[in-house]
Amino acid sequence: MSALFLVVAYLVVQRLTEVAVSNRNHRHLLANGGIEFGRKHYPFMVALHVAWILALLLAVPPQTPLSQPLLALFVVLQLVRVWVMLTLGSLWTTRVILLPGAQRVRSGPYRFLKHPAYVNVSLELAAVPLMFGAWHVAAAATALNLVVMRMRIPVENRALREVYGN
Repeated sequence: MSALFLVVAYLVVQRLTEVAVSNRNHRHLLANGGIEFGRKHYPFMVALHVAWILALLLAVPPQTPLSQPLLALFVVLQLVRVWVMLTLGSLWTTRVILLPGAQRVRSGPYRFLKHPAYVNVSLELAAVPLMFGAWHVAAAATALNLVVMRMRIPVENRALREVYGN
């Protein structure tokens, strides 16, 4: 089996697992008074990630060797992804849902960055295609992610100010 298919299979399983965890946390948060913000941009985020994975399959020949240094970066990014999720615990979702009365998380990677998950995903969207030399997929994913983040981050920042006052 090619490295490309292994990486894509990993990404698909990872994303589907994250959606399941996110949906569970989503239901729990809403049942406990959570407020969802920015529903309009969410389908664009989903479409971006699905298109990115499909573009990898369509643009990269299956037997393309991968870059070992970029594979190492990808592994580090996966560790950061888990760190973010563990830090947020039951507050982690793929949506913007805040729980009034809870404290804003400022531990883990949030000690260093306001939005570590977004930085991590941005790096991942570029690193994976570049791992296979698909600079055009990396460039397109990065450009589209910038558009989505220009919608998402202001929504989240406003929500954080509104709910937590900071």
